[in-house]
Amino acid sequence: MVASSANRLSRDHLQHGLIVSVQAPEGSAMRHPDVIAAMAEASLRNGAIGVRLESPEHIGAVRERCPDALIVGLWKRSFPDSSVYITPRWEDIRAVWAAGADVIALDATARTRPSGQVLEQLIQRAKTELGAALMADIDSVENGLKAATLGCDWVGTTLFGYTEDTAQLSPPAIDLLRPLRQQLPASTLLVCEGGIASAVTAADAIHGGADAVVVGTAITGVDLQVAAYCRHLKRQTE
Repeated sequence: MVASSANRLSRDHLQHGLIVSVQAPEGSAMRHPDVIAAMAEASLRNGAIGVRLESPEHIGAVRERCPDALIVGLWKRSFPDSSVYITPRWEDIRAVWAAGADVIALDATARTRPSGQVLEQLIQRAKTELGAALMADIDSVENGLKAATLGCDWVGTTLFGYTEDTAQLSPPAIDLLRPLRQQLPASTLLVCEGGIASAVTAADAIHGGADAVVVGTAITGVDLQVAAYCRHLKRQTE
């Protein structure tokens, strides 16, 4: 029986769960809908509560293969007039939703968006026109609290260490979790994402206040993991 979106998004299903980010960089042999869908299915079969996917094509492929999966969807798009790239525009939000995402992840930092689009307006349209659940990818406590006030259902530390204001910092954002959990509404799901490289760190994030964790590179990042091993071995033998 296919689980409803409401069941997939229930607090009981999400609490203390692992969401696997199943993505592959441009040019990777892994960046194929069938490969992404297979990795997503393997993750779900082994206990992941959901998957985080990039691009409507990959979202659609996983939804077809795993119809009852919890899918957090996004679309990475680059534009010359903005450094925001995670589902930056209304068109991208609509495409991610239409592809079958349960939750739409979008950049909710204070940075200027492409084409002058405004975060507040995008959140309002997504909630009223689509009825979509939203995950705010943020880089600070301030931006996390603002995103929740604007209507985002989830707050994730995804962009800590990846924005201009936090470039000097390294994820995971364990130190953001406690103040966020203390100040966010109880109904807002707090997600730790970024830099979680082991099960021990994932558990630390939960103990630190996160409701769930997202792990990507450490599980599905074949390209980055293999390259890192090779670089380390080369340094040891030089």
